[in-house]
Amino acid sequence: MREAGSRRLVTVIWLAFALFAMPAALRAQSIPGALPESAKALSQGEWPAYAGTYAASRYSPLTQINRDNAKGLHIAWRWKSPDAAIREANPGVGPSFANESTPLMIGGVLYTSTSLSQVAAIDAATGATKWVFDPKIYENGLGLPANLGWLHRGVAYWRNGDDERIVILTAFAQMIALDAKTGKPVRSFGTDGRIDLTEGLRRPVDRNYYTMTSPPVIVRGVIVVGSSVMDWWAKKPSPPGDVRGFDVGSGRLLWTFHTVAQGEEPGADTWQKDSWKDAGNANVWAPMSADEELGYVYLPVSTPTNDYYGGHRPGDGLFGESLVCLDVTTGRKVWHYQLVHHGLWDYDLPAAPSLIDIKVDGRPIKAVAQVTKQAFVYVFDRLTGKPVWPIEEQPVLASSVPGESASKTQPIPSKPAPFDLQGARDDDLIDLSPEIHKEAIDIAKAYDRGGIYTPPSQRGTIQVPGNAGGGSWSGAAIDPETGTLYVGTQRVPTLVTIRKPEPWQGQYDFIGLPQYLPGPRGLPLLKPPFGSIVAIDMNSGEHRWRIPVGRSNAMGSVRRLDIAENLGLPARNWTLVTRTVMIVVQLGYFSAPRFVPEFNLPIRDLHNLDPHLWVYDKTSGEMLAEMELPANATGAPMTYMAGGKQFIVFPVGGGPLVEELIAVSL
Repeated sequence: MREAGSRRLVTVIWLAFALFAMPAALRAQSIPGALPESAKALSQGEWPAYAGTYAASRYSPLTQINRDNAKGLHIAWRWKSPDAAIREANPGVGPSFANESTPLMIGGVLYTSTSLSQVAAIDAATGATKWVFDPKIYENGLGLPANLGWLHRGVAYWRNGDDERIVILTAFAQMIALDAKTGKPVRSFGTDGRIDLTEGLRRPVDRNYYTMTSPPVIVRGVIVVGSSVMDWWAKKPSPPGDVRGFDVGSGRLLWTFHTVAQGEEPGADTWQKDSWKDAGNANVWAPMSADEELGYVYLPVSTPTNDYYGGHRPGDGLFGESLVCLDVTTGRKVWHYQLVHHGLWDYDLPAAPSLIDIKVDGRPIKAVAQVTKQAFVYVFDRLTGKPVWPIEEQPVLASSVPGESASKTQPIPSKPAPFDLQGARDDDLIDLSPEIHKEAIDIAKAYDRGGIYTPPSQRGTIQVPGNAGGGSWSGAAIDPETGTLYVGTQRVPTLVTIRKPEPWQGQYDFIGLPQYLPGPRGLPLLKPPFGSIVAIDMNSGEHRWRIPVGRSNAMGSVRRLDIAENLGLPARNWTLVTRTVMIVVQLGYFSAPRFVPEFNLPIRDLHNLDPHLWVYDKTSGEMLAEMELPANATGAPMTYMAGGKQFIVFPVGGGPLVEELIAVSL
């Protein structure tokens, strides 16, 4: 079956929390799936998890920054990453890809990771460093970590009485528990505070192909750990992407969930010809979410090996590209839903699914919403996995690649409607003038193209949305007061060409080579808005509005056309919602890859492009304030109160740019 039915739910024990008065500026209803102490944390203006809470809502009830004073925002402080000193002393360490870590804030202290997997504690009001822990991961002699090299997205916090810990999953796969007060390793955890995450998997793992970038979730005393596995064709068999649960006190392994179903396990029959034996990846590299009242954790699983060719893995391939719900105590699967069958497009589930309580046709539903690279939002009852709105198996095109057996159907949600273009048909191409539109058609007709799920080909297929989305690891923000989901998107096509590998490119029959496909005259290939935010009413499934993000005149190709309308920029953006406003920051751009001999790898350099922070009316999308920044954001913003002020903090820099945290306040 395409959809696994829900199993009998474990008895849910509801904990009663004492009610307490909240300051008027912070009053808000409870946040679904929140941390056990999140009501207290939010009342103090804290940010205790990567996305605010494990509900992955990117929401705060703070109100000090509002529509009336947003134009008064300014930079309060800047914190420079300690990685700079390490690179200066050790030139062979290599550049970071981007500085992507979003800090936590608990008790007046920010906790953040760095691109080199250092951990720092920072005074939340002043930006002064309190302590730095350096695990010296860069001294292992392995060069750059898998996939994008040096990058990291954050840490997790746990507290039991006076025992406060920061947990980081480092590059090259170590888990380290630190005393939150001192930054010293917790010696009773693992071996002197560390656990080697390459150990205990179902086959040996090479660290060059296995790393960590996202923070874990810690629920009911269990640390839930995903991984980042080298994409594409580099290793056969590829490392497994299994998800594991560890005891937060001791570091003892409690359970393992096989993301590629093994042997007699349910789902193994979706791997024809026993291809489950060698299949790898299907890892959870994106952040996860959790409902702590239920004791459930939600896994956004990625594509099995390799991204664009699946002739070696016939069948749908569970649990690749599935949303999987586990009981966090046992690791038992409660339910799953596969969103892409036999993936051929690198359409990993790219972000933590967002927990949201909605009311559909008068019926209250505890829901979970998964945004995807292909610009769908899939919405389920988070207890049972039942779709909130029908999901239809619709026929899609067959593959022309020898040995490939693409799925005959793919699951298409009836609601909400796609939040961006899906396909590279003539009507999807840039149309700023008839001449420009014709030039775009001339570029596109050299390749295979069509609607969503047009399979990659040896001629080359234009994939829209591209492999970076659509939706991306920037995820979505949720307003629990109105039931609105806000998702950022970009129109960046990927040209995927299937060909036989060179001897150094692995042992698969075919591999896929993805690249960006530009449009005419230096313009994007797809029609505007090139980057945008879409607001969706999750009670009805209807779109409310779309606004462009980024000032398109920053692109010389657009500026030369003298177009008054803002078309947005084709770059990832991040959204933060408070009780009063919506706050948005945006990435710059990466240059074309350049080969670096000392690492034997191509590296893309990060550049700034017209960096700003914007404040919007979250109901209408009206821009309330536009603040110029010294650098583009490279990760998600967060907000908190310290010293009587509301701060907004986000990372910037990476590669040739200075890596910093920037704090903004009134």
